[in-house]
Amino acid sequence: MKTRLLPFVLAALAWLAFAAPAAENQVVLNREPTKDNPRNSEGSFATLKSGRILFNYSQFYGGAADNSPAHIAQIHSDDQGRTWSAPRVVVENAGGENVMSVSFLRLKSGKLAFFYILKNSWHDCRPHVRVSSDDGATWSEPKLIVEAPGYFVLNNDRVIQTSAGRLIVPVAFHRSRTGDPKSSRSFDARGIAMWYLSDDEGATWRESGSWWAAPLACSSGLQEPGVVELADGKLFTWVRTSLGAQYGFNSADGGKTWSAPEPTEMKSPTSPASLKRLPNSPDLLAIFNDHSGQFPFPKGKRTPLVAAISTDGGQTWPHRKLIEDDPDGWYCYTAIHFVDDAVLLAYCAGDSKIGGLNRLRIRRVSLDWLNAK
Repeated sequence: MKTRLLPFVLAALAWLAFAAPAAENQVVLNREPTKDNPRNSEGSFATLKSGRILFNYSQFYGGAADNSPAHIAQIHSDDQGRTWSAPRVVVENAGGENVMSVSFLRLKSGKLAFFYILKNSWHDCRPHVRVSSDDGATWSEPKLIVEAPGYFVLNNDRVIQTSAGRLIVPVAFHRSRTGDPKSSRSFDARGIAMWYLSDDEGATWRESGSWWAAPLACSSGLQEPGVVELADGKLFTWVRTSLGAQYGFNSADGGKTWSAPEPTEMKSPTSPASLKRLPNSPDLLAIFNDHSGQFPFPKGKRTPLVAAISTDGGQTWPHRKLIEDDPDGWYCYTAIHFVDDAVLLAYCAGDSKIGGLNRLRIRRVSLDWLNAK
């Protein structure tokens, strides 16, 4: 009897080995939409001095649209991102519509900064910052970054501090088209790229000397900018567009002025990319929807999700690895966080059944897997 069962047992073990996710590239959390929280999205990670990892994200409770009510929730991990706690609300909704879209940043002073946008209407959406001197136990009151009225989009996981100590907040400004702040017709989707700078760790802010509109007529303008410091100290900004690619800018003076936008090698739909420097390396890591043709893709959709590495400051991206490839998937708004020998990726991983932005996924990827040819 045992002999007869042995082939079935071995086959079952082989199937389990095949079906089990590889430890070097593993989904560690899916935060599914529920009736009470129909959308979980746009977050950022921070590692505390204790080693605990925080992840704050947008938790919607009154619908799943961008202007639906939302507060900011937090989960944490004490094992380098392998398992996660239940969520708790850490910032109540103080906006006319919501608070959302988190960026954490460990400052050079050792303090922890926490950025998010407060949205009141189609005429008023602006970023705020809070700072903690006790590693997240308590926070300062929120400080408004952009004093001018208007709709300023700061994506999640976007704020940086340069090696010289300057904070840079990249935003897209969207003008109002009508006088009704409650009407979506008032929103002009054609974004204008802008940057806000602080040399005193967020106490005061000023606008950079450059702003840019799209160089070609398009429905998107320049949306959802991000910024990264290159190994030589120069800065690189990217934006999503409806022109078939991410567009890029460069700054050689710490973000005070920026070159004109030009198309990059990151071919993509109108979907945000995410970039960071690899630890102890000049190389860049990008996570984006690759529509170059290297991997199959359905036109216009935010899939597949690909990790790419550049060794020349973002000019070329020859090394690419597939992360998600469901043709019905919708992958975007990725937060990137490095832990020991791995990187944590948190992103929207929805589909046509539950909605593109409504499921939050955290994936743990080893750096060895990422760098393997």
